[in-house]
Amino acid sequence: MRAIDREAIERFGISAPLLMENAGGAAYAVLAREFGVAGKRFVVFCGLGNNGGDGCVVARRIHADGGDVQVVLLGDPAKYQGAAKANLEILARLPVDVCRIDGPEAARTAIDNCDFIIDAIFGTGLSRGVEGLHRDVIELINAAHKPVLSIDIPSGVNGDTGKVMGAAVRANLTVTFGLPKLGNLFYPGYELGGTLFVSHISFPPSLHQSDSLAVEINQPLAFPPRSASGHKGFFGKLLTIGGAANYLGAPYFSALSFLKSGGGYSRLATPESIASLIANKGSEIVLVPQRETTSGSISKVNKDALLQLIEDMDMVVLGPGLSLDEETQELARDLATEVTKPLLIDGDGITALRAHQEILRQRTGDTILTPHLGEMCRITGKSLSEVDEHKVNILQDTAEALNAFIVLKGAHSLVCYPDRHVFVNMSGNSGMATAGSGDVLTGAIAAMHCLGMQVRDAVRQGVFLHGLAGDLAARDKGEDGMTAQDILDHLPYAVKVCRDGPSDELAQSYAGALLV
Repeated sequence: MRAIDREAIERFGISAPLLMENAGGAAYAVLAREFGVAGKRFVVFCGLGNNGGDGCVVARRIHADGGDVQVVLLGDPAKYQGAAKANLEILARLPVDVCRIDGPEAARTAIDNCDFIIDAIFGTGLSRGVEGLHRDVIELINAAHKPVLSIDIPSGVNGDTGKVMGAAVRANLTVTFGLPKLGNLFYPGYELGGTLFVSHISFPPSLHQSDSLAVEINQPLAFPPRSASGHKGFFGKLLTIGGAANYLGAPYFSALSFLKSGGGYSRLATPESIASLIANKGSEIVLVPQRETTSGSISKVNKDALLQLIEDMDMVVLGPGLSLDEETQELARDLATEVTKPLLIDGDGITALRAHQEILRQRTGDTILTPHLGEMCRITGKSLSEVDEHKVNILQDTAEALNAFIVLKGAHSLVCYPDRHVFVNMSGNSGMATAGSGDVLTGAIAAMHCLGMQVRDAVRQGVFLHGLAGDLAARDKGEDGMTAQDILDHLPYAVKVCRDGPSDELAQSYAGALLV
C-alpha cells in the first residue's frame, strides 16, 4: 500500500491531501449509511499520523451534516504534519470541540457523552506494543460497548499479521483504503474489525488490480458443466492411500468426501485388517486391501501393485492416517518419487517427506500439500511463532522452492501456488477445528480436479467448498460439537450452492470486504 500511495502521488499526481479527503469521505459515507449522523453525538479519537488526519476529515463531515462531534487528540497537535496538519487546522476554524487529553478520565467523559465512537488512533503501520494513554483509551472504548467505526484497521492490530499489539479496539465497522490489508483478513484482526469495507479512494485500477499484487481473496469459481449422460468414470477416478490400525477415520473421510463433492469413483488402499471396518461405514468406497506391517500399517511390498493401479487413476491422495511406521513412511517416499499423476499429500505423508524435499522438487506431476500450522513448521524447520508471524512470506518461499501447491489450513486458510500467488479463503468457521476435517478437504480438492478443473483452480475451489460445507453445517447445527461427518454430509449442498450461484448474503460474507 505504501508503494501504491507513492505511485499515485508521483506518477498520477493524486496529491496526499486528496487521498486523505477521499479516505475520510469513504469512512464518513459508511458511518452515515450504517448509523446516521444528524442529531447524534460522536467522539473521534485521533492519533498523530495520517490515520488521525483521516479522523479529522470524518469529524468535519459529521459537523457539516448536522452531527454533534468532539475530536480528542492523543498527543501534541504540533506534531501533526502534511495533510493531517492541514485538516486539523481546518477543524480549528470550525465550531468543533477539539481537545488534547493527557489522562484516561477525559477520555471516559467523552465516551460517556457520545452515541458513536470513531477510532482514528493508529493505522496499519503500527509496529510496537500499545502502552500508556493509548492503551488506556483503547480499553475504555472496548469497555463502553458503544458502536465503533475504525479507520483503515482497528487501532492496535498489526496491519501485516492481524496480531494484537498489546491492546486493540473492537470495532463494529472498519473502512480500509486502497485494498484490504492482511491484518484486516487474518485473525484476530478480522474478528476485531466487524464488517469490513474498502474504498479505492480514487486509485486508478492499474494500481489496485495490478498483476504484481500477489495476494487476493479466494472467490468461488464456476463449476465445469455436469454431463447428463456421464458415467462414474466420467466424473473422475481417485485412489486414496492411507489408514492403519487405530486410524480408520482419516482414510474414510478422505475417500468418501471425494464422492460427496461430485467425484465418480473412489478407491481406498488401506490395511486389510481395517478394510472391512471402513466398508461397514462407507460402502460406496471401493476398498483395495493391502498387506500390512507388523504394526498394522501398509507394507512396502504393495508398492508395485499400487503403482500399477495408479496408472488407471486421475489423481492420488497419499497420507490420511498412514501412520509413522518407518516401512510405510519409506513406501510413501517411493510412491511420491514414482507417481506422475497429480498427487495430494496430507498428514503422515507430509511427515514422510519433510526431510526428503528433493523428492517433491523433482516430481514431474503436480504436487499439492495440505499442512496445518504445526506441519508447516516441520516442513520449513521454523518455529510456530515465526511461521504464524510471517505466514504469507514463508508460504510463498516454500511453495516456490518445492514447486508445489500448498494449502496452509486454519482460520482463513491460505492457498499458495508455486508462482507465489496467494489466496486468502474466507469460508469456514471455528467448528471445523475438529478431527477429520482436513481429511474431508483432501477429497474435496481431488473431486474438483476430477470434475475437470486444472489443479491450480481445483485447489482453490476445494478449499472454498470445504469451508462452505462447514458454514452450512454450522447454520444447521451450530459450531459447538460439529464433527467431520457433519462437514462431509453438507458437501453435496455446498456443491449445489456453488453450481446455482450463492445468494447475495453468502456472496457478501465471502467477499472479504464490501466496496464503498
